[in-house]
Amino acid sequence: MAGGTGSAGPANDPRPLFGAYGIVKRFGTFTANDHIDLEIHTGEIHALLGENGAGKSTLMKILYGLLEPTEGVVTHRGAAVRLRNPEAARRLGIGMVFQHFSLCENLTVAENIALVMERSLRRAALAERIAALGETYGLKLEPDRPVWSLSAGERQRIEIVRCLLQDPKLVILDEPTSVLTPGEAELLFTVLERLRGEGRALLYISHRLDEVRRLCARATILRGGRVVGTCDPRSETAASLAALMVGAQVREVAARPAAPGGDERLRLERLSLPAPGLHATALRDISLGIRGGEILGIAGVAGNGQAELFAALSGEIPAPEAGAVRIDGTSVGHLGINARRRLGAAFVPEERNGHAAAPGLSLSENVVLTRRATAPLSRFGLVRRAAAQALAARVIDAFDVRGAGPDPAAGTLSGGNLQKFVVGREIQAEPGILVVDQPTWGVDAAAAARIRQALIDLAARGCAVLVISQDLDELFEIAGSIAVLHAGHLSAAAPRAETTREAVGLLMGGSSGLPSGQDGPVDPTGAIARAEIAHAP
Repeated sequence: MAGGTGSAGPANDPRPLFGAYGIVKRFGTFTANDHIDLEIHTGEIHALLGENGAGKSTLMKILYGLLEPTEGVVTHRGAAVRLRNPEAARRLGIGMVFQHFSLCENLTVAENIALVMERSLRRAALAERIAALGETYGLKLEPDRPVWSLSAGERQRIEIVRCLLQDPKLVILDEPTSVLTPGEAELLFTVLERLRGEGRALLYISHRLDEVRRLCARATILRGGRVVGTCDPRSETAASLAALMVGAQVREVAARPAAPGGDERLRLERLSLPAPGLHATALRDISLGIRGGEILGIAGVAGNGQAELFAALSGEIPAPEAGAVRIDGTSVGHLGINARRRLGAAFVPEERNGHAAAPGLSLSENVVLTRRATAPLSRFGLVRRAAAQALAARVIDAFDVRGAGPDPAAGTLSGGNLQKFVVGREIQAEPGILVVDQPTWGVDAAAAARIRQALIDLAARGCAVLVISQDLDELFEIAGSIAVLHAGHLSAAAPRAETTREAVGLLMGGSSGLPSGQDGPVDPTGAIARAEIAHAP
């Protein structure tokens, strides 16, 4: 693909470009895919929809050669093919852009791309191809930049360019906008439309149903490992698509009035922290305050200090001064996680599998890990298993956590079900403060609605809730005010009703022409933000 202008083949061929027929995939006694049929044609953007655990990831891995089906056949232009591994899939013209980037932080852009290119390709020639393709599609990259210095949008650009340099006929995209600003997402949509116009096929997997309705002319819907229908998303609403996915209408999130005049429960006062690692982000003079009954949303593109802020709030990283973090007026900057939990705080980290939960332990054992400081789950140094199992069962029932058996291992749950459990475990503690990082990342519409409603209800009971999220739709749905974290600086907080997605998106991208506040404290009343956003372009 010299300049990125190849095409997928003859557009008038009536046969599907790729087909999957009677696909069955079993893992022991569990059937992840149950006789699935799927056809993908040239020049279409085809959506693959389903709730968490519906079988999308398994089918996607089969099409990309990461898994072989137990039964069924994959075809290319009507001929059966066997995809033994991803290399075989790439040779056939299948490329994939993963949700979680597979990049080496310490290598440059060109070095990361070279890892999947032919070894005979010289560095200068590769740089020319990267530049030519970037010019063609508006995906410009600096070949010599180290990956650790790039934004999430630029990293995804590498993944797309790396895929396109192999001249794919079919591009599989898994949650491609989950870490992008609104502006970066618009650029991606332009690229996808151009690829479709070249005759390529795109298989688009996303829980953001408005994107699906905008981009896709056909959707295949999975439920419980089976195809339950196909439709034209453009003739559906986001609500009707969600209903097709889960088999029932998804409840709308309903805001509840907060208790008026709640006391301030969480305060950060001029918190500054050095970067805890080579590729981490320093926090710079961050101040904020949250009262009981409030939800403060913090937006930002990944890598701008969210992980470091969460660690400072949770006690994983101590603050230089005890008074830099206060819970209900008590200075806790020097205290660890359990001490902060005893004061009524609860925490949900971004990485659910490994950070929020130990995948090899059962759900009841995972309850013990975080609730041992605040619940009577041990006696004389021994775990009270019955009490732990009863507590886990309450979380499972309240948050509709679905798994194999009454007390499954955390690692056996789908991503959405594990997220529901992790969030539910903390909410069931009835904390006075809850800090949650990416509460609905990668979960389906029904699970997202359940989690968001639970956060709103918790705040209505007097909890101060801080939500760190890259999903602006989420923040505008549940937060009372929104601030932006960029390069370790926190902007002034603006009331949700007095700002826009565009204004927040520009701040996420580092714009200095919008509400500044980035070198000063959050303004909990929103007075500064209101004045500045009124003049935003």
